[in-house]
Amino acid sequence: MAQNLSVVVWSKEGCSYCNEVKEYLTEQNIAYKTVDVTNHDEFRDILEMKYGVRHVPVVEIGEGTVYRGVTEVGLEYLKAALEPANV
Repeated sequence: MAQNLSVVVWSKEGCSYCNEVKEYLTEQNIAYKTVDVTNHDEFRDILEMKYGVRHVPVVEIGEGTVYRGVTEVGLEYLKAALEPANV
């Protein structure tokens, strides 16, 4: 894995898709931080400004100053986004 890779999972309590993403990252030994949007509409406002969505999970993957937000639901989209980082 790229040493400077940063992964942030925007999620909420009780979200099965969010849990699936976190489980996959854990299985792949990919460290990540979580932003819990449960009871925080202001965090959803941030997602809407950044990516045009209010749903979770959203996974931000970055290295250096280049970040990509994975807003599509499904592990196939996350896996495809992680490929360029050799993860």
